[in-house]
Amino acid sequence: MSDVNRETVAPRAPLHQFTVPLSATRRGARLARLLAAEQLDAWGLPLDPDRLIVAELATNAVVHGRVPGRGFRLTLTVAAHGVLRIEVTDPGGEGLPTSWNAPSEPAESGYGLLLVEELADRWGVRSGPVPAKTVWAELGLDR
Repeated sequence: MSDVNRETVAPRAPLHQFTVPLSATRRGARLARLLAAEQLDAWGLPLDPDRLIVAELATNAVVHGRVPGRGFRLTLTVAAHGVLRIEVTDPGGEGLPTSWNAPSEPAESGYGLLLVEELADRWGVRSGPVPAKTVWAELGLDR
């Protein structure tokens, strides 16, 4: 047997977690924003810019990640280390955003990820389970 001390550390459970499946429609994206605002308020957290990030990620899921007959999922998690994580999972895993790309000409849309990039402390994308993808954003609660 080795002299090395081995310690088993259980992962920390989140302080708060909320998850809801929604339809991949404009109405579902609007409901994501409304439910997020209600949940954030119940947890005593500021609504902005969090609900704006939820609105952008949910709209992207509906517009770019929509698969007929499949919805998307919104998850909000408050971790013990003081971070709010917003996740939107959709079934359209083939179009993984890697960064914000400016539209080639002035447009009314196409700026959602720029907004997320500016408002969140960190954001990213992870693929899976196939064919899904999750776009996430994190914000410190000490703002």
